[in-house]
Amino acid sequence: MKAFKIISINHKNLSLDQIGKLHLNEELQSTLLGAIKINFDFEELMLLSTCNRVEFFICSETEVTENLVRQLLKFVNSNLDSATINLLAEKTQVFENDEAVKHVFEVASSLNSLVIGEREIITQVRKAYEFCNLLGLTGDFIRLLVKQTIETAKDIFTKTDISKNPVSIVSLAYRQLRELGIKNDARIIMIGAGETNTVMANYLLKHKFANFTVFNRTLKNAEKLMDKLQGQSFSLSDLNKYENGFDVLITCTGSTEPIINEVIYNQMLANDKTKKVIIDLALPADVEANVLKENNIHYIDINSLKTQAEKNLELRHAEIEKCNYIIQNKLHEFKNLHKERKIELAFGEIPKQVKAIKEIAVNEVFIKEINSLDDKSKEILDKVLNYVEKKYNAVAMKTAKEALISKKEIKN
Repeated sequence: MKAFKIISINHKNLSLDQIGKLHLNEELQSTLLGAIKINFDFEELMLLSTCNRVEFFICSETEVTENLVRQLLKFVNSNLDSATINLLAEKTQVFENDEAVKHVFEVASSLNSLVIGEREIITQVRKAYEFCNLLGLTGDFIRLLVKQTIETAKDIFTKTDISKNPVSIVSLAYRQLRELGIKNDARIIMIGAGETNTVMANYLLKHKFANFTVFNRTLKNAEKLMDKLQGQSFSLSDLNKYENGFDVLITCTGSTEPIINEVIYNQMLANDKTKKVIIDLALPADVEANVLKENNIHYIDINSLKTQAEKNLELRHAEIEKCNYIIQNKLHEFKNLHKERKIELAFGEIPKQVKAIKEIAVNEVFIKEINSLDDKSKEILDKVLNYVEKKYNAVAMKTAKEALISKKEIKN
């Protein structure tokens, strides 16, 4: 596993605003990730980008130096100045080998999350892999790693109380909303129809909220969410025409620029000067800073939830030791799986070679003798050769795996 590395920019060392400068939506990922893989000569590449981390999973013999990190950050966001790049590079964490695999397990199990015990991270890891795999960026190692990672996270959530009374970013935000005493007939605008807002919609529906309007860049996705909410749906481009007012605005998009500026916000208010609630779960923020300064708003964002997340860590601290024990076992198991997979790949050529030898024997070396046989004898010979070929391949693989097991037992 010496070629596997992780370049991690996360909330432990940097603010969420700083991390947000490196966030890539799917459109940008489609454009940039393939170029990154080629430019940096990575054999495999996967990007995990969430509200509190941007991480590059890479398979490469290239040494990850601070200079390489700077180049990568500049590649991701060419608008970053030198001072910002230097700061980000200095705070970036790099994991290699076993530590890199362990880090992935910890991330997917929420042990490194802003909110310990939240389950959304499993879905985020799976979707990140599926997307990068669809782009042709990942290979056999990351495939095997993600499979084992998801199994590890599921074990932890099943066999420990790390997620007991789970408190995710969305549930923390919803809890604050409920504490404000918002009535069930409140006019709620949701901007963005992705995973985060879909989870929020589930909370709202569960507690009988019923007055929804959804805006999304892709109207089809807005309509899909609205099928659940039973309200109105519009394209994001129609936001500047909306003038029916609202009580609660919930926004989470992948935009790199604010969606809500003063002009759009005043248009949406429709001359209603009562205090509004804005839940902004986007990174970077969807709401322009001047909107917050100039208006009567109760504002809830990811940064404001961080203190609660830290308290959540204290509550779950007793379970972390159990989680670490599971992770250590899963790490050992993965190393063995990886070795076995390497053997399988190495022996992958053997069936081709055996088949080629058989073809030469039948069509060249013994062709005269075989041609002298009757059809029934040829049929029997073909069955015998196919049987021997199949059994030989199975024995070769079994012998290699037994040798691997014996080697492990000697080491132990």
